Amino acid sequence: MTRWNVLTGEYPPDQGGVADYSQLVAHGLLLAGDEVHIWTQGRVRLDLERRGLTVHRLPGHFGPQTLVTLRRDLRMNARLLVQYVPHAFGAKAMNVLFCACLFAHRNQISIDVMFHEVAFPVRYGQPARRNFLGLVTRMMATLVARAATRVFVTTSAWEPVLRTLGGRRMPIVCLPVPSNVPVVHDPECIRMARSRYADGVSSLLGHFGTYNEWIANALEALLPSLLKTNDDVSILLLGRGGDEMRNRLVRANCVFARRIAAPGALALADLSCHLSACDLMIQPYPDGITTRRTSAMAVLSHGRAMVTTSGHLTESLWAETRAVAMARVGDVEQFRQLTACLLRNDGSGNRLGHGARELYQTRFSLDHTITALRHESAPSRIL
Repeated sequence: MTRWNVLTGEYPPDQGGVADYSQLVAHGLLLAGDEVHIWTQGRVRLDLERRGLTVHRLPGHFGPQTLVTLRRDLRMNARLLVQYVPHAFGAKAMNVLFCACLFAHRNQISIDVMFHEVAFPVRYGQPARRNFLGLVTRMMATLVARAATRVFVTTSAWEPVLRTLGGRRMPIVCLPVPSNVPVVHDPECIRMARSRYADGVSSLLGHFGTYNEWIANALEALLPSLLKTNDDVSILLLGRGGDEMRNRLVRANCVFARRIAAPGALALADLSCHLSACDLMIQPYPDGITTRRTSAMAVLSHGRAMVTTSGHLTESLWAETRAVAMARVGDVEQFRQLTACLLRNDGSGNRLGHGARELYQTRFSLDHTITALRHESAPSRIL
C-alpha cells in the first residue's frame, strides 16, 4: 500500500475542474488499495470522506506557513502528487517561493506533477504586465518540472511548452482528464427527462459547461439559427450558468422561449440522465477540443454524438479517431452544417455516439489514470 499526499489548490466543496479531478483521483487511488491524504486550502471537510482518505487544511495560502507544514509531513511520507495550476497557489499566480520549495525537496521525496496548465502565454502586443506574468509562470513551471520524478500532462498540447522550458529529454506522460459525471443507467429517469424537455419534438440538442463569455457568444451565434431552420428541435442547457444563458437567448429570440430549457444545478445522477436524454451535444471551445475538457469527457462517456471545434490546442487523435464532428474555431456556418447533417435521421448520430463511448472507455477512463500513477517504474530525473 502506497501513502499518497495529494497537494491541490482546489478540492470539494470548492467548485472547479481541478477540484473535481483531485477528488476523482483520490477516490480512485483509495479504491486501488492506497492511503490518501489531501492537502489543500479554503473550505475543507475535515471528516473522513471514505475510509483511508484524510483531508488536511493548510495554513496560509501556500506561503511560509504552508511550506513549514508541508516540510514537516514530506519528511515522513513517500509520495507527493501535485495538481499544478499556477493560479491555484496564490500570490496572484506568481508563487515562486512555493515552486522553489518543491525544487529544494527533489532529492528527499518522490514528487509526481500533473500539469493541468503550464504558464500564462507570452505574446507580442499584449500588455507588459501580462508578459511579465507569463515569464514568471514559465520560471515556476521550470522549477516544478525539474523537481518532479514523473511529469504528467492533461493534454499533449502542453508537452512542447514544457520542452521549451528546458525539459527536452524529460519523460512526459499524457493522462487525459476523465469525466466527473458517473454514467447512470436509469431508463425511466432518462425517459422522464426527455419527455419534459422534448415533448412533441423529435430532437433534443444539449450543451454542458460553465458558459464563459466566448462560449456564450458562440452559442448565441449558433443556436437561434438552428431553431429557426429546424422546427422539431429543442435546446437543453446543462451546467452552472445555463439559466443565464437561456435568459440571454430568450431576450433576443422570445419566440423560442418554450424550446430552450435550463434545469439549473442538478445532482450528478440527474445530470447523467439529462445528458443521456440528449440526441446531440453542441460543445464549442475557444482553443478547440482537448483531452483536458471535462465537459467533453462527460459527453463521450455517455455515448452522445458531439459537434465541437478544432483549434490550436486540439490533439491529432480527434481527427484520427473521428469520434466527434469538428468545425474550425469561429466557423459558425461549418458548425451549423455539421449539426444539421447529424440531425438527419440516417443513423450517423448513433454511430458517432457509439464511437465516442468506445474512445472514452479505451483511452480516457479513470482506470487508465490510476494505473499510470500507481506504476512503480518511475522514470529517472534526467533534466
